[in-house]
Parts: sequence; structure tokens; C-alpha cells
Amino acid sequence: MPVTIHDVARRAAVSTSTVSRALSASHLVRPDTRERVLAAAKELSYQPNPAARSLITGRTGNLGIVVSDLSNPFYTGVLRGVQARARRSGYAVFFVDAEEDSASEQALVRTMARQVDGVIMCAPIASDPQLYALAEVTSLVLLNRRLGDIPAVLMASANGIRQVLDHLGALGHRRCAYLNGPSKSWSNRERRRGMRSAAARNNIDVIQFGPFEPTFDGGIQAADLAVAGGVTAIMAYNDLMALGVLSRLAHRGVRVPEDMSVVGFDDLLFAAVCSPPLTTVAMPMEAGGRAAVDLLLAGIDGADDDADVHRELSTNLIVRATTTVPPIR
Repeated sequence: MPVTIHDVARRAAVSTSTVSRALSASHLVRPDTRERVLAAAKELSYQPNPAARSLITGRTGNLGIVVSDLSNPFYTGVLRGVQARARRSGYAVFFVDAEEDSASEQALVRTMARQVDGVIMCAPIASDPQLYALAEVTSLVLLNRRLGDIPAVLMASANGIRQVLDHLGALGHRRCAYLNGPSKSWSNRERRRGMRSAAARNNIDVIQFGPFEPTFDGGIQAADLAVAGGVTAIMAYNDLMALGVLSRLAHRGVRVPEDMSVVGFDDLLFAAVCSPPLTTVAMPMEAGGRAAVDLLLAGIDGADDDADVHRELSTNLIVRATTTVPPIR
């Protein structure tokens, strides 16, 4: 016969309601009582019934995550962090792909809100009013989007681009290209913000192109424009675009880094194994996923409203083989 909550209660010499609280809302139970209940549950190999627990606690035991484009390995890294932290906290994860469509993004959050305790939105493209409306529907955490008092995990994109420009400036580059990502991207706006002061400090003229799709093909499209702009270095919105740039430059016979330096953003696995290995800004993808779950669970548990609901994670430049001093012209 399967072990029930009543068996655990008898073994721990407590009521069934105390067992329920000890397993789902431990802060409501004395530490010694909770330890006794957990020990009894372990001895009996008790597995809580999710459906029954949801009736008692009013929670589903599920979290949702919406990504903009599941084919982008950046989001795969975030999902790994989300899954690991959620599993450790006893939650299952539902994830969906909005396919870079704002209407789908909103519809998916509203649909999942009936099945999960909260939702993480990765780099959402919905408007500010739309996001505020979604925050009324379910507990919400944003990743790489800052909006008022909605909890958010932010990767320091502005500081990342500053590190890139300091690096290129030290090498002697004075005319560089920046290949913009999606126009609605918070991260892209942050990079442009950080670019202004760093470009002036390093006496670099930054020529901007785009926006482009944040894909390999987007980088191929952008490369010709950057070369025609007479620059000595190209900074891409992300690694996927940078890989497209490398491919197009190789096709045109433009040597990297001898004729053109190239920098990406994200530090995907491909960045280290491509030829030549890509100089890029490492984004804390898995750490971002873990932090987003922490913020979401804190909100679900009714954490202190005065706590800081914005967490910024640092980025750092990884110098590899695609950057060097500019050619003599």
C-alpha cells in the first residue's frame, strides 16, 4: 500500500495538518517539529501527492518561463539555471517559446498563469503597459528587462560594452562598428547607453548599423555594411551575429584579426571552438536563471516588500583570437 500523509503523521506523532505545513510552509512550523516530520517522511519513503498538496496550499508546484527564441543557445543556458534551482526547491518548470512575437508572449503568460505559481519572462518584447498588466495576472520576474517595481534579474550589458571599447581602444582602434540587435531589446539599449561614455573616453568613433535579427544570418547581412563603413573592428549584438560576421568576412577574404577585429556578446560554447576563437563578453546565463527563480520564489512566499527586487549580475570580457591592433592604412 502506498504511504500516506496519515502514516507520516502517526510516525512523527503530529497531526496531518502539521505534516502538510512542515512539507509546504515550513516557516509555520517549529524547527524541531519540522525535523521530526522530515525524518518520518524519509523513513517511510513518503512522496507527497502534488494534486492533494495544491488543494491544501493553493499552489501548483510549477513555474513557467517564456523565452523569445528557443533556438538561441543563450536561452538554453538560462533554462539550465532555472531548471536546476527550481528542482532543488521542489518545483517543476514549464517553458515556452514566444518566437519573437509580442502577442504570443502575452498569450502564453496568461495561459500558463492558470497552471503555474509564477512566470519568468526572458528578454520580453511586450510594451511597458502590457508587462504591468501581466504582472497583475501572476507573479512575474523579468530577465534582462527593467521596469518599475517588477522583480528583475539584469545582466550588466552596459558595463560589458565598456570593457569591449576599453579593450579596442587600448589596441589602437579609432573607428568601430556596432551591429544593433532587435530594436525592442533592453540589452541592446543598455549596450548603446554604455557605449557613449566609453567611446568618448577612448576617442573611438562608433558607427552603428541595424537593427538586425540576432542570428547567424543577421550577422552575414550586417558584415558587408560594416566593411563598407571603413571600420577596423566590429562589435556584434551577440555571438550568433558575430559568427555570421566571421563567416562572411572569410568568404570575402577579409582576414580576422589582421584586417578586421570582431567581438561578440554572450560567450556561447561556439565562441570558444570557432576558428579563430571569438573575443566576447561572457553573460552569466545559468546564474541569471538561478537568480530569477530565487526572486520568483521570494515573491511567491511573500518576502519582505522592502527587499531589493532588482539583481544585477556582472559581465566580463573574454579576450581570444579575433581582436588585435588595427591594420596600418
